[in-house]
Parts: sequence; structure tokens; C-alpha cells
Amino acid sequence: MPPESTIEAAEAARDAHTRTAGIVGLGTALPQRRVANAEIAGRLGLAEGWIERRTGIHERRYVEPGARVSDLAIEAGRAALQDAGVQAADVDLVLVATLASDEITPSAAPIVAHALGTDQAAAVDIGAACSGAIAALAFGTAWIEAGRARNVLVVGAEIMSRFIDLQDRRTAPLFGDAAGAFVLAADAAGHVGPVLLGSDGGAAHTIQATRQRGVLEMEGHETFLRAVDLLHTHTRKVVEQAGLGLREIDLFVYHQANGRILSAVADRLGLGRDRVFDCIAQTGNTSAASVPLALASAREQGLLTPGAKVVLGAVGAGLTWGAAVLEWGS
Repeated sequence: MPPESTIEAAEAARDAHTRTAGIVGLGTALPQRRVANAEIAGRLGLAEGWIERRTGIHERRYVEPGARVSDLAIEAGRAALQDAGVQAADVDLVLVATLASDEITPSAAPIVAHALGTDQAAAVDIGAACSGAIAALAFGTAWIEAGRARNVLVVGAEIMSRFIDLQDRRTAPLFGDAAGAFVLAADAAGHVGPVLLGSDGGAAHTIQATRQRGVLEMEGHETFLRAVDLLHTHTRKVVEQAGLGLREIDLFVYHQANGRILSAVADRLGLGRDRVFDCIAQTGNTSAASVPLALASAREQGLLTPGAKVVLGAVGAGLTWGAAVLEWGS
């Protein structure tokens, strides 16, 4: 018979692998400067209402010159920890989803972790563009489920205005700057269910910013079609993996890329527009910040009630994509 200490260690390991992870706090950071459609439309020679009709966006936020991605991430991360009632010293892992940290190296995550006072937490950047927050959700959840962490801070932070070609009508109206964050905790009231991630590097040309040009370039129509198809397909797959039907999902919170994409996905899934959350009007496309920002906005509007079933989804450059099912806690 094995020694008692060995049995206890085995039981502890088994218990660790039955842990669940849930979102227990949300935080956001939005720059003060608001950029209305009229400013962009005038520069591009676009008719009044053109941007809103094609994107659903009314305005977006831009940082002031000299602002840093890490500063936005720190602000959102601090707000999420306070909302969760979790001390920074109790965070085991910090994940910052961003398509471009302030320096080539170091990454943003260790800077954010240090500024927040997380002591010696592991800190890693996630480079999956618009689907970065869902990728970070998957990795943070896995750490908790495996018993390697009890608290994980996930931040999506972007300064997209750095990479906008101001003369390109395909991209200039779309993007804004922001950060959003959430805290994952072990054995929370709610929990993260199945998560699907995928990629197709063969379609990398659809959204890119090369080192040579340094600005975003996008094949708009192809991106639209791929995004709608991937969100539709993987929503169905992840809901099925959760053992649920679409009718049992209370809210669908997708990456806020374009209002027309959200409408098209709702139509493909046969959903009422009230079940597909849309908050793109005030922030535009904020890439990796988008999903946590949308969750925070949905909560503010009273749409995330205890026990609610929520689907998250995003498609981003790479191409990369992700989808997840959550049960919301208290």
C-alpha cells in the first residue's frame, strides 16, 4: 500500500484537475479623445452617413501622442482586480492580448504585472489580434483547471490609431484605441465551458500590417465573408460541445468588428438581434480589447445575470478565431 503522503498528493492532483474557472471581475480603459465620423468622412471625402451605414460606428477613441499600450492595460487590469476583489499579489498569471506592444521587447505583460504589483506572477503576451482575448481566456482557464493557478488576469489592450492609413476608407473609419480586462478565478460561481481556437495562415493576406508599410491593410469583402462564416460555424460547434442548443444561449457577445458582420451572423444563426450584443457604435473595432469591453458594456446594461449562458466569438488577423461558452456568475 502506498504511503499516506503519496495518497494525499494523488488526491490533491485529482482535485486540482476538477477545478473550474469563472470570470469574477471586469475592467475597462477608454482614452478621453472622441473621434466622430464627421472628422474621418471629411478627410476621405465620404458622404454624411456613409461610415455609419457600412460599419455601425458613430465614433471611436484615440489616445494622445506618447500614450502606451501598457498604460491602457494597467488601467483596465487594475479596474478588473478591484471589481473582482482580488489582490494583485494573489494573481498567478498575467496575459496581455495585443497585436503590438510598445517595444519589440520586452512584452507588455511583465510591465503590466510589475505595475500592478503582482509580485512574481508569470506574464505573457498573446498575439492573436482580434481573437486574442478569447485565446487568453482559453490559456488562463487551462492553467486554473490544471491546478497551476488560482487567479489569472487577462487584458486586451490596443492602440490601433498607430497603424491606421488615414487615407484608406477600408480601414480608417473602423479602428479605435482601448483596453478591457477580466479576472479568472478558480471555483467561481460561474464557469468557462468549452473553448474552440483555430487558425488559417493561408488567409493571412486578408488583414495585415507589414513592417515595410506599418499600416493596416485589409481585403474588406473577403474578410467580411470569412468572418461571418467562421463565427457562424464555430458558434454552432462550441454550443454543441457545451451540450446546449442555440435557444438555450441568453446572449452572444462577439468581437465588435463591424455592425454588418454582427447582423449577418445573427441572420445565419436565426437569432433575434436583441440576443447578439452590439456596442460598436461608441468604440469602433478595438481588436483584442473588443470582447472584454463588450462584456463590460453588456453587464452595465443588465444583460449578464447570474446563471446566464453566454457565447463569445471573434475572428482576427492571422487568420485566427475563437469561440467559448460561459455560464455567468454572481
